[in-house]
Amino acid sequence: MRAVWTGTIGFGSYAIPVKAYSATEEREIPLHQVHEADGGRVRVKRVCEVDGEEVPPEEMVHGYPVPGGDVVLLSGHELASLPMPGRTIAIRGFAPRADVDPIWFAKSYYLEPEPAGTKPYVLFSEALQQSGRIALVTVALRRRETLGALRVRDQVLVLETMRRPDEVREPDFPFRHADVDIRPGELRRAVNLVEELTGGFDPGRYPDRYREALESLIRAKIDGAEVVQPTAAEQAEGVTRLLAALQESASEAEDACTAAVAKAKAAAARAAKARTTAKRAASRGRTKTS
Repeated sequence: MRAVWTGTIGFGSYAIPVKAYSATEEREIPLHQVHEADGGRVRVKRVCEVDGEEVPPEEMVHGYPVPGGDVVLLSGHELASLPMPGRTIAIRGFAPRADVDPIWFAKSYYLEPEPAGTKPYVLFSEALQQSGRIALVTVALRRRETLGALRVRDQVLVLETMRRPDEVREPDFPFRHADVDIRPGELRRAVNLVEELTGGFDPGRYPDRYREALESLIRAKIDGAEVVQPTAAEQAEGVTRLLAALQESASEAEDACTAAVAKAKAAAARAAKARTTAKRAASRGRTKTS
């Protein structure tokens, strides 16, 4: 794993140096939107809604919309100049594990101690386990200060980033305010059934049937050669161009060879003519001498 953050766990004036690693990862099967006709990937372009032109990355800034349709522009330089908290997981307090609803948790990170901080790291994690508490913290990740919690999993401290109060929606459903008549016997039966079906948590017992079916479908199509080659037309055009280039080279070579043969024949003819002329001249000279 690759560390995504380095910093410390702060206890007042004392700090434990740690590295943070993403504790989870997405395992979705990659499905792209493609053109049915040729399998070409469909790309999303960033287009300005005012002029309709595609906007290059270097011309993009952040904007905050205000009432009336106006926008406050914020450059990357301006955002970078804002004060940011240090690289410290600052402990603000402790709470019983059961008091924190999992809906508050956003993303999990494993924390690994640097060698110099191993002993205090282990001591702190043991204290959390035996006390049944989690540590409530604040931490700055990805240029945003967020509330978080430290808990222990398999002897490793896990940083759970948490949502803010205004990020958790209230479930305002009508049935919550209705007078629903639940009979004691019905409740006892439901509780008994739940207890009979209760067992240890093993996520491996609950496979992703959709994923398995999708993988089987993809394999079947690959085995049956039901695939398209998005670059087929481009490759065919490349073959055509290559053959044309080879033909042109062959023609040029043939023309050059023909020209060389003709030149050689002409030279041979001139040489033969020169020899004939020389022989005639020599013959006339012998005749005069006689």
